Amino acid sequence: MKRIRLLALSLLAVAIGVPSAMAQRCGHKAEEYTPTIYMIAVGEELQNYDPEVVRVAIIEDFVETKRCGFQQAHNPQFIFSTRNNRFSLGIGGMVNLRTSYDLKGAVGNIDFIPYDIPMERSYATQQRVMMDASTSRLFMKAIINSEKLGRVYVYTDMDFRGGEEFSYTPRLRSAYVNLLGLTIGRDVTTFCDLGAAPTTIDFQGPNAYNFAFNEMIRYERSFLRNHLTLGVAAEMPAVNATYGEHFSPIYQRVPDGIAYLQYEWGENRASHVRLSGVIRDMYLHNNRTGKNTTQVGWGAQLSGHIDLGRWVDLYMNGVYGRGIARYIQDLAGAPYDFTYNPKDPTQLQMPKMWGWQAAAKINIIPDMCWVTGGYSNVHLERDNGALSDNQYKRGEYIFGNAFCNITPNFTVALEYLHGSRENMNDAHKRANRISIMAQYNF
Repeated sequence: MKRIRLLALSLLAVAIGVPSAMAQRCGHKAEEYTPTIYMIAVGEELQNYDPEVVRVAIIEDFVETKRCGFQQAHNPQFIFSTRNNRFSLGIGGMVNLRTSYDLKGAVGNIDFIPYDIPMERSYATQQRVMMDASTSRLFMKAIINSEKLGRVYVYTDMDFRGGEEFSYTPRLRSAYVNLLGLTIGRDVTTFCDLGAAPTTIDFQGPNAYNFAFNEMIRYERSFLRNHLTLGVAAEMPAVNATYGEHFSPIYQRVPDGIAYLQYEWGENRASHVRLSGVIRDMYLHNNRTGKNTTQVGWGAQLSGHIDLGRWVDLYMNGVYGRGIARYIQDLAGAPYDFTYNPKDPTQLQMPKMWGWQAAAKINIIPDMCWVTGGYSNVHLERDNGALSDNQYKRGEYIFGNAFCNITPNFTVALEYLHGSRENMNDAHKRANRISIMAQYNF
């Protein structure tokens, strides 16, 4: 009965409402975007055809549908459009090369993840050099101006991180359609606030952040002249847990339910604060009783970005919950959604987990050069001794970087990262990384 109620609530949340406005604007003006546009003649000749009017309309379509925030792509430099702007297709991407050097402790990952800092040190794990181009990206964005559905856009992108390190296997990042306030397909999880974390050379970003892709059905609607936005989503579930001998994993049966409420203010609504929540009905099999059972996980997050004028931006997020390891960057993929109770292995428990990050960006030359620094922390609680002494307890992530746009499409950057991992027995190890980056957008 419980799972029926949860499923009904998820479906009701997605169904209510009317078409929404677009997501938070990036604050860019149409006149600042000058792509190369190719007009395609389709069908009969148009009367009163004015190429400049159509060109302006095309640019507005791409500017108004551009999403800003963590790891979001620039608008494409090449656009193909029908002469009536009924359909337009943008093609773009970027080439990104990161060169990194780990010292006084090397992280066992191509990205700087405190969870992966090795706790057993040897001569082999003291230093490491890496050069990586796997975060280079290709994307396509199609916009259809429909008489019945309004503006519809389809977005898909890929990078080259689908296999093992340095294998350069293509990977689908996003593939979704957006219409009438609905996003259907694969996109960044709704629990992630894209505007709450600063740009980093490190692909993962702060360890308390929650940037991840998922399959979903999401509905968003804006109110109060687009200052207030409500979003609800049903997303594909995935469970990572410690089962013990009395329980076994099975296929999941209920999507994760996620909702958020965001308020935006300031010029171009550049500042915002967001309250997000997630509820998870996680299925497993009880080997002792021979029946299936569930564990209900939940999480809450407060996040935001504050624009203090041309010179300073502030970023933050704080998350707390149980059974939400996949929604915290440092714990994603770790078996901590739930564990068996060592005092009674026939019972399950969900450890508390929380994290927070805060950062400040100082614009030395607005839109050209800036420096950013921040701190991030993730903590996993131990209940009834469920987690062993050598398991993860806490991770720290400290960063500072400088970015400079040499041209509107060419960016170089320098970054320093310091991280630490502490286990339940209070043993801890540290790692450091220096990175440089060159990126060209097209």
